[in-house]
Amino acid sequence: MRKLVFLTAAVIVAAVAGLAQADERRIAVTGTGQVEAAPDMAVITLGVTEQAPQAQEAMRANSEAVARVLERLADMGVESRDVQTRDLSLSPVWSNRRANQEAPPEITGYVASNRVVVRVRELSALGRILDAAITDGANDFNGLQFSVAEPKPLTDAARAKAVADAVDKAGQLAAAAGVTLGPVVSITEGGGGPRPVPRMAEMAMADSGAVPVAAGEVSVSVSVSMVFEIAE
Repeated sequence: MRKLVFLTAAVIVAAVAGLAQADERRIAVTGTGQVEAAPDMAVITLGVTEQAPQAQEAMRANSEAVARVLERLADMGVESRDVQTRDLSLSPVWSNRRANQEAPPEITGYVASNRVVVRVRELSALGRILDAAITDGANDFNGLQFSVAEPKPLTDAARAKAVADAVDKAGQLAAAAGVTLGPVVSITEGGGGPRPVPRMAEMAMADSGAVPVAAGEVSVSVSVSMVFEIAE
């Protein structure tokens, strides 16, 4: 019985050692791929803020300003599906009585604010749209982001580059170590969506007097982690 136990234990130890050795005979690498392209779409976030002594007055003034901005956007050819209002808020304005610190603060007015998010599909009109929106009541500018309407072709190209990079790295490591690269054991993908890159393209200037805008480029990056066996 004792011999059988020892024999079983020896078999288990040998199997574990074999698995560990198999795991050691692998090459793990990470490849990256990046593709850059000129953007064909922009998203701008504008804010409208109005202050008045009464809450109703502040809300009315804000609504009128937002309505003017929306009307101008429609006149410039921006479709309703590309315009969204969000983050409507109303808050009191409190007095700051420094002369008498013991006196409680009082409400001296109200501030109403709203944001308008606009998707611009015609970049040549971006400067004019910004200028018109600011003229008609947008008094806060909360951001401008360039992107591509169809990122999948860029992602596919970046993925292919990432895999090629990983295979190339694995081949170099195998050659340097004097071994033969075996089949792929696993592939894991990571990556990111379209993002702006520092290098700027030519200035996309609108008509004279409009806001100048530099579109630059956007890039899509993908990373893959690959594990290869080492061939016998």
